[in-house]
Amino acid sequence: MSAPVSLAELLVSFAIVLGGVFALVGSWGLVRLPSLMERLHGPTKATTLGLGAMLIGSVLWFQLIKGEWTTHELLVTLFLFLTAPISANLIAKVHLLRLQQGQPGEVIGPAGSPPAPSAEAEWSTFEAPREGSAGDMAGD
Repeated sequence: MSAPVSLAELLVSFAIVLGGVFALVGSWGLVRLPSLMERLHGPTKATTLGLGAMLIGSVLWFQLIKGEWTTHELLVTLFLFLTAPISANLIAKVHLLRLQQGQPGEVIGPAGSPPAPSAEAEWSTFEAPREGSAGDMAGD
């Protein structure tokens, strides 16, 4: 005879399965999306949430089932949530710099080629469209 499943085990299982689904969706986005700027969203959003949920499931397992307190998973989660957006921001800034310098190698995504920043713009930003220019959304 098997023992009945406890609420703690269901909670841990839910966190791990939810994390696995997020990680799978994020990894699929990383593989399937065509351009660098689109590919950044998969690992920095969905996969980070997936790994975070799995690590929280591990914390819950050790706390609720084993009765032990572990801080390793919490530290890894904190490190992950701090470094993923920073690294994505730096990758995007390098990509924008390469666009401004006109370096080849950019794959055109389904949304089309992004406009290169003007020479007056900072190296890591796109300028907002000026009134009367294409893309200003006023008369488009």
